[in-house]
Amino acid sequence: MRRAIYVMGLAIGLCALLLALPAVAQTSGGAGDKSAGYTYEKKNEAMAHGRKLLNAFDVKMKELEGQISRDASGAKADSQRQMKELKGKRAETAKHFDEMGRASAQSWDSMKHAFANSYRDLQQSFDKAAASFKK
Repeated sequence: MRRAIYVMGLAIGLCALLLALPAVAQTSGGAGDKSAGYTYEKKNEAMAHGRKLLNAFDVKMKELEGQISRDASGAKADSQRQMKELKGKRAETAKHFDEMGRASAQSWDSMKHAFANSYRDLQQSFDKAAASFKK
């Protein structure tokens, strides 16, 4: 339970970081203003944080997968289907993460948003799958 709260905190933190950075850039003065490139300057920090989120998510997913494999109820097939969908979404999120890592200064904002949205969707899908498994 403690780990789930920690991971949710990390997820919320990354989303807040990734969504707040464009607002800083949009409110900056001109091209010479330091904050105009702030989002791209923080790319390495955002990538490290995203990597931590994905690694923590993988741990949660393995735990859920272990619980599903030990399940003897009739809902096991549905849980396995949801796990397969989660793995697909995880692969899509990893693709967005990789694209974010290769992003140029011009494409940074769109790549960052794509990863944040993909991770948010992945987390919501996980929460739904975990909740339905516990019922």
